[in-house]
Amino acid sequence: MNRKEWQAITEARDILKLGDKATLGEIKRAYHRLSKEHHPDLAGGDVEKEEIMYRLTSAYELLMRFCSEYRFPLKPDEDNIYDADDWWMDRFGQDPVWGKKRRQR
Repeated sequence: MNRKEWQAITEARDILKLGDKATLGEIKRAYHRLSKEHHPDLAGGDVEKEEIMYRLTSAYELLMRFCSEYRFPLKPDEDNIYDADDWWMDRFGQDPVWGKKRRQR
């Protein structure tokens, strides 16, 4: 992703008043909350509200497109099914905080 695309995503995040990290649910709730606030039908056809609504919608659509590019496995790999403890050690076993038992003082 290039600088221009990241800048657009940052602007969309700011328009929807999101933090640095957001779930899909948080993005949707922010859009719905702000669209209820700025919808031109509720504001009596205010032109300024209409412009804000266009910006909100384009920001929401951009973030949804960005999030939809990520793919997560919905089915486990049959050759590589982990026990819960094995899964944890595979991911965090080398981590100095989570990988070793803490010494008791």
